[in-house]
Amino acid sequence: MLLSPGTAERHVPERKRFSVTQGGERLDRYLVGALSEQSRSRVQQLIRDKRVHVNSRGAKPGLVLAAGDHVSVDLPEPAPTGLAPERLPVPVLYEDEDLLVVDKPAGMPVHPAPGHREHTLVNALLGRGSALAETGGLERPGIVHRLDKDTSGLMVVAKTPQAHQALSQQLQERSVTKRYLAVVSGRLEPLEGAIDAPVGRDPGRRERMTIRPHGRASYTRYRVLRHLDGFTLVEVAPETGRTHQIRVHFAAIGHPVLGDPLYGRPSALVGRQFLHASRLGFRHPRTLEHMEFESPLPDDLNEALAKLEREPAAGKERNR
Repeated sequence: MLLSPGTAERHVPERKRFSVTQGGERLDRYLVGALSEQSRSRVQQLIRDKRVHVNSRGAKPGLVLAAGDHVSVDLPEPAPTGLAPERLPVPVLYEDEDLLVVDKPAGMPVHPAPGHREHTLVNALLGRGSALAETGGLERPGIVHRLDKDTSGLMVVAKTPQAHQALSQQLQERSVTKRYLAVVSGRLEPLEGAIDAPVGRDPGRRERMTIRPHGRASYTRYRVLRHLDGFTLVEVAPETGRTHQIRVHFAAIGHPVLGDPLYGRPSALVGRQFLHASRLGFRHPRTLEHMEFESPLPDDLNEALAKLEREPAAGKERNR
């Protein structure tokens, strides 16, 4: 199902009926083909919720259908999303009927959540007329991965349930290429390395994440691009996608991201953390073509980097 701009109203519940012409196929696999607008996980959830009947009786996903069976599916009425389309500037680098690739500006949350119900990327995409896959959730339609509010850069957003499922699978398989540019405090060595440390919620401060023995496995590779006076410009390749992962990992090894108020300290050089999602690569969910996108540093980060290179001694004073 798709969430289109302005669809905050409730939809009419729908019942679909099918007659099986050729037996021998599992119920869940049959419905994935019959309900082309629904993902496999969504089909399985419909069966678990007892919204699927075979010959007027409840059934399990593994039921093998026979020719002549009658299958009915009650598609539930979606809850109202309350998502308001807004005309907000968001650069769209690519769009087709399956997905969009956007260059998210800093300061914009990805989706509504407590504390920021409006002015999000989702509101902006609905405002430009984009239909988004509801598969991501009523508050997160189309969202398959996220960036922190004050992290800028590339994101892919799904427009269909099939695209959402395929892109999510690529993320789980770690086959999506993600590269970030960051400036971290101090002289980072060695020139290439990895941070392997589990990340979990900080029990003392719920807005923070931290390294925890029983946290979720998290792995970040990095490559130093150049050393500055008191800082390091680094390319970062996170292989997992935990909340605040890059920021937590570099803070944990004593090199917090420049300007990070949560895991380091604010800086007069830049008004946010110096972190930008600069490269994104994935297989197109329908054509399987490899797609790759790049985004240059935005103006605020470019200016901060130029100041560090032009006035190296000023960096130490301004990062207070």
